[in-house]
Amino acid sequence: MTDRAEWEGRVGRTWAAEWQRTDRSFAALTERLLGAATDAAFAQALDIGCGAGEVSLALARANPSAQVIGVDVSDELLAAARVRSADLPNLSFELGDAAGWTRAGFAPDLLVSRHGVMFFPEPAAAFAHFADVVAADARLAFTCFRDPSENAWASGLAALLPPGLGAPPPPGEPGPFAFADKAYVERILTEAGWRDVTFEAVDFPYVAGAGDDPVEDALSYFLVIGPAARAAAQMEEHERAAFAERLRGFLRDHLENGRVALQAGAWLVTAHAPAR
Repeated sequence: MTDRAEWEGRVGRTWAAEWQRTDRSFAALTERLLGAATDAAFAQALDIGCGAGEVSLALARANPSAQVIGVDVSDELLAAARVRSADLPNLSFELGDAAGWTRAGFAPDLLVSRHGVMFFPEPAAAFAHFADVVAADARLAFTCFRDPSENAWASGLAALLPPGLGAPPPPGEPGPFAFADKAYVERILTEAGWRDVTFEAVDFPYVAGAGDDPVEDALSYFLVIGPAARAAAQMEEHERAAFAERLRGFLRDHLENGRVALQAGAWLVTAHAPAR
């Protein structure tokens, strides 16, 4: 989950196949992000790292007079997004790296991203680029994970892995927790010229399993998505089976009211475009 080539290849294919369960896992956070993004009217919106398009779809449906564009590096994720958006003439998706993407005549007054900004190899340059291409009164709203210790889906699963497997990249390196440090993120944004930067800590249930057998649903999900899946893929067969059994027990402990939901902690970050 740290390299663009992976999002363009294997990781992108996996997330495209799992978009329904991924959207489910982020549902409570998505609602909070959309609330912050739509607290003022907008004419053009750019969804950064749009994935399978849930945030773009919600923006376009609720604002039919606005133009919404989602940008992502994964062909497979965009294919899923396009199928979902066939009935929305004000929404389109484009393949590209949002850190350098532009389109003639498109100067968004809203930039939004659900966990799509933590993978830039040069985040300062990316946010400086965004500042250059937006409308004068543009707003920015995005979410990113806080520290792994505040995310049971990460720290809890990591504790079940053999030593040396599943460790997140160092702070500041591209990956799920690249933006966990509030001071680091604020410095990147302010140096790029963004104003009125705010951080809201959002705790939400990361719903990993539901349906007829929530535990097995969550188990199969975590064995294909995220750091635990990567670690499990590196194990010998017997070791992987033992890990799966430990994971199954962990998930049983988090089964409540017909679903497996793990604690998750994110930042909801907002800002305004640089003064001109």
